[in-house]
Amino acid sequence: MNDLSVKKRKSNLINRRFILSIFLLLLITGFFSAGRFLALTEPPNQADVIIVLSGGQDRVEKAAELYKSGYAPYIILSNAKESTSSSGDMLQTALNLGIPQEAIYTENAASSTYQNAEFTLPIMKEHDFKSTIVVSSDFHMRRVKLLFDRVYKKSDIELTYVGSVSGYNAKRWWSDRKSTETTFNEYVKMIGNTFGYNGPEAKSILDQIKNWFR
Repeated sequence: MNDLSVKKRKSNLINRRFILSIFLLLLITGFFSAGRFLALTEPPNQADVIIVLSGGQDRVEKAAELYKSGYAPYIILSNAKESTSSSGDMLQTALNLGIPQEAIYTENAASSTYQNAEFTLPIMKEHDFKSTIVVSSDFHMRRVKLLFDRVYKKSDIELTYVGSVSGYNAKRWWSDRKSTETTFNEYVKMIGNTFGYNGPEAKSILDQIKNWFR
């Protein structure tokens, strides 16, 4: 074997090792940053209305905090009939927090994050709202942004995303069972949503994948 062939083999080996090292580095970086990527939140801006998504505690409380701080004069509760606290459903919780009835709009049909976006858009258009702060749990916000950006794309409505503190450990998501399961669920659902699976379809796929690991 001549020197040229030996040098070429060594070069190919070095290139493969370099590519493998980069891949492993990206994999490790992705693992440790997975939780922080999910927990998207933005500084609140002045808006026409606050949209609150059903499905978690402290979301209505966060919206009430923003309302009382003067960020928006109205609140839309998506799937307002869902129970969120000992106070009752989302509407009753908002009222108990001091939000006046006349400042609240509701819809009661949404059963998924996609439908939260789909069913709030007509309310936004009906009342000529041009901007909104979207509130959900911190771990949920990346997927919320994915779906709301898609549904609201041609509406010219300005969207700001603010997460409520849920206890999710974004920095060390692997360190407790709840945060680990939450991370797994969100990424599976987000991948499903990216490929057009929403609502019951996305939940069905998640259940199937969970069964593989049991």
